[in-house]
Amino acid sequence: MANEEKKITMETDTGERVEFYVLEETKINGKNYLLVTDAVEEDEDGECYILKDMSRAEEAQAVYEFVEDDDEIDYLYRIFSELLEDAGVDIEK
Repeated sequence: MANEEKKITMETDTGERVEFYVLEETKINGKNYLLVTDAVEEDEDGECYILKDMSRAEEAQAVYEFVEDDDEIDYLYRIFSELLEDAGVDIEK
């Protein structure tokens, strides 16, 4: 089972709760980004998503949005690929 400390729960616009497991995080130009997966087991294949922290400093809870801009995804994919290279985690676009 993936490490519980690295699990986040998001709530959709319809109120559905979805759990993701954080593979890596980084900060670029003052914004926090998370690379998350829906795979429960470490050796299981799953979908990966990149989330951007959109919350303001005064907000108690983080507000994440899925990164949907293709150029931003390509740039962040390269960064996360480099960060995970030594960890033995393969991500594919």
